[in-house]
Amino acid sequence: MEPLVSTWLSGLDGIPTQAQNVNQQHYAASLMKVPVAIAAYRLRDRGLLSLDEPIAVHPDFDSAVTGSRFEMDPAEDQDPETWEAVGSALPLGDLVRRSLTVSGNLAVNLVLERVGLEEVAAVLADAGVTPMTTVSRGIEDAPAREAGLQNLVTANDMGKLLTKLASGRLLSPESTAELEGILVAQEYRDAIPLGVPEDAVVGNKTGWVDGVRHDMAIIRPAQGEPQVMVVLTTGLDDDESEFRISEVARYLWSTL
Repeated sequence: MEPLVSTWLSGLDGIPTQAQNVNQQHYAASLMKVPVAIAAYRLRDRGLLSLDEPIAVHPDFDSAVTGSRFEMDPAEDQDPETWEAVGSALPLGDLVRRSLTVSGNLAVNLVLERVGLEEVAAVLADAGVTPMTTVSRGIEDAPAREAGLQNLVTANDMGKLLTKLASGRLLSPESTAELEGILVAQEYRDAIPLGVPEDAVVGNKTGWVDGVRHDMAIIRPAQGEPQVMVVLTTGLDDDESEFRISEVARYLWSTL
């Protein structure tokens, strides 16, 4: 398979100034955690849940395939703290934060279990994404994966999602600021953040599995207008993909 790189750069108006392969599908990997987090905050805005709500931590879940279940593997997660809480409870807001800042897999499945796939689909619809982008299952849902259900994204759709989020068109002002603040606390900073000015405030979310490396970010520079950048890569060498993304980010920023 030929390597595929998709890029998007726009202001908060959502009109791209740089775009390449924006309607090509990529496996979402952990980028799906952003619409799941937005779904939780939207329900909070509507008074339907509290981010202080205790959530029982467990590693087994109903599959998106009716009648099937699956159990997660802690070796596939980069968030040991949530796994240490199995058998107890954590606040929903803590799980949202860990799903984004350390890309916790167990954390996002617990959030997804609470908010539901339909609410995540509503987030994507309200962001104006195309049918090319779908969140159909949780992380490690093997029965759903074997049934052909995949989480897919395009650069166009992730660009739309982040511009709507950053401009306050998906959440209340309070929730918008809180969620962007969580993205700014992201611990994986070796892709887009390395390619933009050091004095910019960058809220980003990475995603990776073998052969797939992504990053997408809301960038608020010290001077100039805020920007949204998305770089999706499939088929690059894993050892150099983050460097490639940072180089692409540097080039995109140079075009402003």
